[in-house]
Amino acid sequence: MNDLVLHNPYDPFHHPKRDARLGTPVLIQLMSTPAGMPRWGLRLYRAGGLLLLVLSMFVAIQGQVATSSPADDPYLVEGVSDTIAYGLGRSIKITGTVKNGAIALGADVIVQGTVEGDVAAIGGSVIQLEGSRIGGDVIVIGGAYRHGNEAPNRSASSTTIMYAGYEQELRNMMRNPTEMVTPHWSARYVGLRILAVLFWFVVSLALTAAMPGTISLGIARLQLTTVRVAIIGFVAAAIIGAGVPFSLHYFPTALSALIGLLALLLIVVAGLFGRVVIYAATGRWLQRKFLPIGRNSESVALLLGTSFWIALSSLPYIWPLVVAVMIVISLGLAFTARYRIGWGRSQPNLISSRPSKT
Repeated sequence: MNDLVLHNPYDPFHHPKRDARLGTPVLIQLMSTPAGMPRWGLRLYRAGGLLLLVLSMFVAIQGQVATSSPADDPYLVEGVSDTIAYGLGRSIKITGTVKNGAIALGADVIVQGTVEGDVAAIGGSVIQLEGSRIGGDVIVIGGAYRHGNEAPNRSASSTTIMYAGYEQELRNMMRNPTEMVTPHWSARYVGLRILAVLFWFVVSLALTAAMPGTISLGIARLQLTTVRVAIIGFVAAAIIGAGVPFSLHYFPTALSALIGLLALLLIVVAGLFGRVVIYAATGRWLQRKFLPIGRNSESVALLLGTSFWIALSSLPYIWPLVVAVMIVISLGLAFTARYRIGWGRSQPNLISSRPSKT
């Protein structure tokens, strides 16, 4: 593999003066090396700091607390109600009259009286008992619509929309929304994470070997102009997020489909290129700060960066933020790929920071 990718000494992003302009994270300031420490103490100090970081990640993982689901004791709706009857994680049983419909999230709707409007349940079922009446539509996602042996008392113009899959998953998600951002740790999940590390490591090696110069320039842009890259990526993500639904709603079908496919292709290509650049830059930074072994190996740098980001994206609650940051940075790197390093500064200005021989 071309050594210019990660550790070419003549690359413009490996000069001390340029590195001094980069901001130092708070974590690195806390784990900075004390002055006057011998070499063996230096390595022990850095290894201890890295071990502390890994242990803190495992503490955050083990800090997940299983939330017990409340007992499914139905909430009774009696009398006449002019508002919408709703239940969040708790079933509702209507024995009176509800004029504006009923909805339950993660629970069931039991109709024993009269509902003039629509009845909906997500992660639950709609149960219409004998002698009851539903005047509107019935919408069930992740459940079923059940009624007695006789034909249900429904309006002639009403319809029934039902999707019966993933009932238990939707019920648990509605009752405990934190499960959406909390991974369930198991042998299968850990195995998938290890497989993800190997997959992205191989992809990074292949892309780095195919485009060494492009990856090097991407690392330089990420290190020199991180804020600008992030701003451009955020603006691009906002435009794509708002532009694609707008085109699907207002443009002709063929044009909106083309715009959607181009946006999807851009996200995939930018995500692939951006991930490799982020992995390489992070791995090189970890080599400089913590792991002196294999300091001149780009393969070790890619493996370290890939492992770091896969582990970070596996942490509970923060993984959506990690994924969003990677997408934004990847879009920024993709949209700034044609610009020179420094954005207005010529290449010799960066190289001239090396001390001249006297």
